[in-house]
Amino acid sequence: MLASCLLGAITLAANASAAGAEVEYRDIPATTFISVIATEEGARPQAIAAYSMRSEPVTNAQFLAFVGEHPQWRRDRVPSVFADSRYLSHWQDVEQLGVGVLPEQPVTRVSWFAAEAYCASEQARLPTWLEWERAASASDNRDDARSDPVWRQQMLDWYAKPSNNVLGSVGGQPNLYGVRDLHGLVWEWVDDYAAMMVTADSRGQNDPDRLKFCGAGAMSMRGRDNYALLMRVAMLSSLKAADTTNNLGFRCVRDGAVAP
Repeated sequence: MLASCLLGAITLAANASAAGAEVEYRDIPATTFISVIATEEGARPQAIAAYSMRSEPVTNAQFLAFVGEHPQWRRDRVPSVFADSRYLSHWQDVEQLGVGVLPEQPVTRVSWFAAEAYCASEQARLPTWLEWERAASASDNRDDARSDPVWRQQMLDWYAKPSNNVLGSVGGQPNLYGVRDLHGLVWEWVDDYAAMMVTADSRGQNDPDRLKFCGAGAMSMRGRDNYALLMRVAMLSSLKAADTTNNLGFRCVRDGAVAP
């Protein structure tokens, strides 16, 4: 009885948190950016238009509220083509988080399809890899900290840290743009994850906006300090849209700037 009441309280608190929380998007100005990924043209700057990014990953509480409003995304209703059998399997029930799944933890075990649907509900979309990488390359005081040995070491230290399967809550140190938890918490879906690794024989396609490289070329890093981001590339490029994992969440972006 007590456990049932506790679970109900957690669910109500999660719904209240999601309903009452103000979602914040932070402006990322337009720029030219050289990706860690070697494109067909080589290491050349690529133009990125201004956009705004969610300041934090989507949380369990927020995704629970979304599922309540869009029941077709409940784990007992979603078609298998849109999510595998692990989708939200760590939740106590289809509309209950349960003990050990905290409202302010990033939601994980969500498919690309589910992440896209959630972002659309916020009049947003998943970021492209370039947009995600650009935002994730900022430190708390530099627009592009990839040449900073201290920042690079922090990234490598996180990726080398063994997982203890205890997921933290959102709210880490913000970077220069006020975006939090791009590193050190969860991996994140990007919109064009499926275009991040292609075979050489598809390079003839006339599609310059897609990130194109072969697997061997991807591992020809522009410096070993790019290893942390390339681990993300390798992981994302191995997924299918219906896949879910224990440490993969997401955040959303909107075109253009929020501030006038």
